[in-house]
Amino acid sequence: MTVARTVELEGHIIDSGMMQRCFGVVMDLGGNFDVEVFDVGKHKDEESYCRMLVTADDEESLREILHELHQSGAHLPDPPDATLEPAPANQVVPHGFYSTTNHPTQVRYDGEWLPVENVEMDCAIVVDPDADGGARAYTKVLNAIDGGDLVVTDEAGVRVDPPERPRDSNSPFGFMQGGVSAERPSESLIREIADAIEETKADGGSVLAVAGPAVVHSGAGDALARLVREGYVDMLSAGNGFAVHDLERGQYGTSLGMDVETLESPRKGHKHHIYTISEIIRAGGIEEAVEQGLVEEGVMYECVENDVPYILAGSIRDDGPLPDTITDSVEAQNAIREQAHEADLVVMLSTLLHSVAVGNCLPSTTRVVCVDINPATVTQLLDRGSAQAIGMVTDVGTFVPTLADQILDES
Repeated sequence: MTVARTVELEGHIIDSGMMQRCFGVVMDLGGNFDVEVFDVGKHKDEESYCRMLVTADDEESLREILHELHQSGAHLPDPPDATLEPAPANQVVPHGFYSTTNHPTQVRYDGEWLPVENVEMDCAIVVDPDADGGARAYTKVLNAIDGGDLVVTDEAGVRVDPPERPRDSNSPFGFMQGGVSAERPSESLIREIADAIEETKADGGSVLAVAGPAVVHSGAGDALARLVREGYVDMLSAGNGFAVHDLERGQYGTSLGMDVETLESPRKGHKHHIYTISEIIRAGGIEEAVEQGLVEEGVMYECVENDVPYILAGSIRDDGPLPDTITDSVEAQNAIREQAHEADLVVMLSTLLHSVAVGNCLPSTTRVVCVDINPATVTQLLDRGSAQAIGMVTDVGTFVPTLADQILDES
């Protein structure tokens, strides 16, 4: 005996691939579908609509199919209110809680759709019926759950709207349709990224740079510092290593002991990074070192001088670390999350771990560029769910100076 459920698809479901993806989900999971209504938008600005009956051999199989369809943007007709259950204790969610995607999400409460605030993947949704101004829905990471929080369970009453493929290649970030590529012409793609950054700034948006030590090693630190100084980077997310090597570059002209200009390793150059850390600790931190004249150039210097907030998240490998480095991993996560939610465009520069960490905190509506000489970095970012990211496989030492020239020399 089969079981069945009706689902609906709305929007640009043909050219965005949503309809094909949903058909594939049903068949791959052993179900069947019968398209009952299919209204095709006749112009590129018109939306399409599909209602289909999904059948499966048993309830468990149908639930699995409906779960996957839900992630792709399908929804139930006449949905009920979301099911809310109180969290039994701090950091403990109810069984069957709804785990979020990074797509724009709504929950149905008291017959109305509430937009979910601060959307990011792998969180719970909490509804506060007594919030000022009316009921609110927002995400919470599991370690932030308080006992008694009303947590959304199951998928009934939850609606997900994955971003659709841009319909006009001339629209902002319309070029971001190709995933990872080492084949597309670098110069033209960098020009388009520069245009996107300029448009973001012109619209009053914020640009977040996520930088790895390779930016300094490759000689691109001066160009990134220039972008910070000229106001095209509003926030910086990095690790202890990036900051140390940037500061070392300013004090000794070396990065990890190697002269960035001559590529030679001066005597005792291998100790420069630890000497740098010692001096910054002695000064009391990066800002204090700038105020005392110990640091007079570099990315971190420009961040301090231009009031650009930065987050340095530590790891088990860090030397020192610097006083500014957040060593508590949960505290670092929360700081990265708060910063990421403010970004309108993110440029990730040769750092696998920080790119994935920041990507996990971003809604799918935030535009992302990930640049690395290793295509696996971008592939892993996409595999983790940041499907909106475009990957550019190139040397960051070439990319950042070219990007700075495109933005600053032609503005």
